[in-house]
Amino acid sequence: MSSEIKAKISAVGHYLPDYVLTNQELEKLVDTNDEWIRTRTGISERRILKDPDKASGFMAAEAAREILQQKNIDASEIDVIIVATVTPDYMFPATACIAQSLIGAKNAFCFDLSAACSGFLYALEVGSNMISSGQYKKVLVIGSDKMSAIVDYTDRTTCILFGDGAAGVLLEPAEDENAIIDSIMHSEGDMSQNLIQLGGGSRNPASHHTVDKKMHYIYQEGRPVFKRATEGMADVSVEIMEKNQLTGDDVDWLVPHQANLRIIDATARRMNLDPSKVMINIDRYGNTTAATIPLCLYDWKDRLRKGDKIVLAAFGGGYTWGATYLKWAM
Repeated sequence: MSSEIKAKISAVGHYLPDYVLTNQELEKLVDTNDEWIRTRTGISERRILKDPDKASGFMAAEAAREILQQKNIDASEIDVIIVATVTPDYMFPATACIAQSLIGAKNAFCFDLSAACSGFLYALEVGSNMISSGQYKKVLVIGSDKMSAIVDYTDRTTCILFGDGAAGVLLEPAEDENAIIDSIMHSEGDMSQNLIQLGGGSRNPASHHTVDKKMHYIYQEGRPVFKRATEGMADVSVEIMEKNQLTGDDVDWLVPHQANLRIIDATARRMNLDPSKVMINIDRYGNTTAATIPLCLYDWKDRLRKGDKIVLAAFGGGYTWGATYLKWAM
């Protein structure tokens, strides 16, 4: 083994709101039905954070608390907190700073990362390299999104897709080869208008006009996004397999971003992966954006074995997409 320091995932935690928004309830809000939603997306229900005083920072903190309890460590031992989110509590300060305050991680420096549904993978890449630098020993990487805050529940094309939730991991230096091995990340800014929240930034600050035009909600051009996401996630997953001389037989698990069951299935087929090796929880949570991949890791953590070869893959607004190859260390 080389002297290079690699990062391992040493703990995983999560938070899900109690309220369950079912397809049947959505039938009462918009012109849709349970069968249509399930056959086209794979989603049956999603979680919604109803408390108006709580947002992404609270959920990130709850996921972090579970990680600290799992490792039996004090929050003061955390060096860095990275929160991947597109639904920050505020434009500033960073949601990571909100989470830091809530858990009492007084020695950590904190920042947010915005890469939409690819946010967790991008943050994992940053956090992994911080461990590899040798300067940091404990880095929290959390995906947290309160998507219900930017969903228009009169728009049947988007309101069926998204849910709220948070999950994350603790990164620490690896003692052996069970670590984050490789990653490939891509962006395509030319296509940014196809999946966007038009209002609220410096380009279109909040005004009567932006509110009246519903510019503070998610806008999505469904067909081109679906097509590009299917291509992007499948291509980058195969790309990282080929780069690391892996076949479908070698890969123990695919952890795909939970955007649409058809995109997940297409990615697994391109990888020549048996469906039993694919983590899927979109039916219960919908698309929680930056939280989907770590939520899968949390849900499957008791089935994972040390040394399992895992590919994480995501595609999101930006466009952003990527894949990470790791060997499970827990």
